[in-house]
Amino acid sequence: MPLIGYGTYQTPPGITERCVADALKVGYRSIDTAQCYGNEHQVGLACSKSGIPREDLFITTKLWACHGYADTLRSIDGSLRKLGMDYIDLLLIHEPVGDVYEIYRAMECACRDGRLRAIGVSNFLNERYLDLINHCKIIPAVNQVETHVFRQQTELRALERQIGTAPESWSPLACGENNIFRNQVLMRIAEKHGRSVSQIALRFLVQQGIIVIPKSTKQEHMKENLAILDFELEPEDMADMEKLDAGRSLFGWW
Repeated sequence: MPLIGYGTYQTPPGITERCVADALKVGYRSIDTAQCYGNEHQVGLACSKSGIPREDLFITTKLWACHGYADTLRSIDGSLRKLGMDYIDLLLIHEPVGDVYEIYRAMECACRDGRLRAIGVSNFLNERYLDLINHCKIIPAVNQVETHVFRQQTELRALERQIGTAPESWSPLACGENNIFRNQVLMRIAEKHGRSVSQIALRFLVQQGIIVIPKSTKQEHMKENLAILDFELEPEDMADMEKLDAGRSLFGWW
């Protein structure tokens, strides 16, 4: 799974196909969607029209409103139909609701039969994550949670590292909240490296092995967000940014 993907949260279906096509054009190969976004079909159209071989793409989607084993299997088939694909690279439980054990057991079944290449979770914080670990056969490949400079999830990431789950960030740029683009620490480090604040905030995560899925509807920002692998933050930069962690959600969701 690429460390940098393209997110489609709150991208209206009417512009999703164009946005995903642009993202693929500038070099993204990992695309993140979800059933509740209502744009899986448009993501699939953009991928199929791109001319990029399916095996070169990494498609993530997330379950929504599933309650148990049977409806999860139906939901997986529904996503495959909407995407127009034979398999999904990564399927996540979007949030810890419903009979999580049975939902995940159905995902394990679909993983074994090839409809899914990997499975994981989203918004599973410490206790819920550990609880699932004690009841599953396949360790979640990914846990996608709110992670950015203001909420760094240090304790959760330490648990994931021990168990073998990759951390993934949603809202890696904090959705622009907390005045992130005018933050004095980030601006100083950005000036030092000749980069944008967005690139510094994303590099901080990627440099720690955290997968990021920034979203933009503009090609220039897509390119900017992707261009973060050709420089490295220094230890003192990382230390200064670690001090920005407030340890709580900016959105009050999870």
